[in-house]
Amino acid sequence: MSGKLSHHLLRLPRRKHISIVVPFFNEGDGVEIFNAALQTVLAELPDYQFEIICIDDGSTDDTLDRLLTLAQTNPQYHVIELSRNFGKEAAMTAGLDLASGQAVIPIDADLQDPPCLILQFVRAWENGAEVVLAHRAHRDTDSYLKRKTAAWFYRLHNHLADISIPQNVGDFRLMDRCVVDALKRLPEQQRFMKGLFSWVGFKTVVVEYDREPRAFGASKFPGWKLWNFAIEGITSFSTTPLKIWTYVGTTGAAFTILYALFILLRVLI
Repeated sequence: MSGKLSHHLLRLPRRKHISIVVPFFNEGDGVEIFNAALQTVLAELPDYQFEIICIDDGSTDDTLDRLLTLAQTNPQYHVIELSRNFGKEAAMTAGLDLASGQAVIPIDADLQDPPCLILQFVRAWENGAEVVLAHRAHRDTDSYLKRKTAAWFYRLHNHLADISIPQNVGDFRLMDRCVVDALKRLPEQQRFMKGLFSWVGFKTVVVEYDREPRAFGASKFPGWKLWNFAIEGITSFSTTPLKIWTYVGTTGAAFTILYALFILLRVLI
């Protein structure tokens, strides 16, 4: 009897493994809030095994301590501590490198991107999608200036760059293991993740949602950081700015040489 039972257990299908990657930076007050919201959703997916990879991106508050405490009580949690604040793109890259799931879901800790969408992500993935994007139906939670500058960025980037980025789509998405492996093989050191996500391609499905206000904390992207981020995005996927400044520099040098010749001839004559 025991031999038959053992043989039956060996034939049971293993639960699919999904990794959730969450960068944290000075968000200690929201660790428990995020966990409560996430666990409510994961409870509706009992047929899947989850690992939650939290990356502390050089926080100066008690974020790391709270994450470590959470990891001690919940084996789903794995905590990565970065030696300093490297920025969200680097933190997300570190999480993707360590994620071992058959699918990986990056998500922000501020709950503006609702964890309940994970249910739709998984359903679309099981139906054959290799990438499931969360598309914001509107940006009403952002200021007027941020909405306009975001629209200008997408328009400019997609006009200049070799690869288009879908508008109003952030990092919140599901990626199949084949997509994550392709991303990990890319050699870029300065990683503009939205562009890299689009560059690798794969079969994509889009899920619409309404973005919520931040559940806690404040944005870690002031105006100058967003400006530098936009420049990074454009220059990472387009040689047009380099070409423009090459033409400008060449034209300036040519005028300088011509003016120098004019001065020389005027003095001699």
